[in-house]
Amino acid sequence: MTDLSKRHCDAPEAFAGPLSPSECDEMLAQLHEDWDLDTAAGRISRRLEFANFHETMSFVNAVAWIANREDHHPDMEVSYGHCVVRFSTHAIGGLSPNDFICAARVDALFE
Repeated sequence: MTDLSKRHCDAPEAFAGPLSPSECDEMLAQLHEDWDLDTAAGRISRRLEFANFHETMSFVNAVAWIANREDHHPDMEVSYGHCVVRFSTHAIGGLSPNDFICAARVDALFE
């Protein structure tokens, strides 16, 4: 199995449809345990806590860089000391490998 953080995203047109629940579980197992899978909403999310606004915004900027580089953009909820990151592939109405690849890259920011 290839390390997700070393893979790159594909165009959404490359996917026939969303990942199956078992495929999602397999990929989720490769991420930090704080990622939550919401199969009904077709997304994964993680809440990250920070000491202050500056650290939060530094994280947000790092995620923005990853998202632009991979051309796969999350929804983010930003506050003073936390950020919630949500990945979904809207073009296919659910989760694709791209969501897990970008989540793994977010995890790598803390290694």
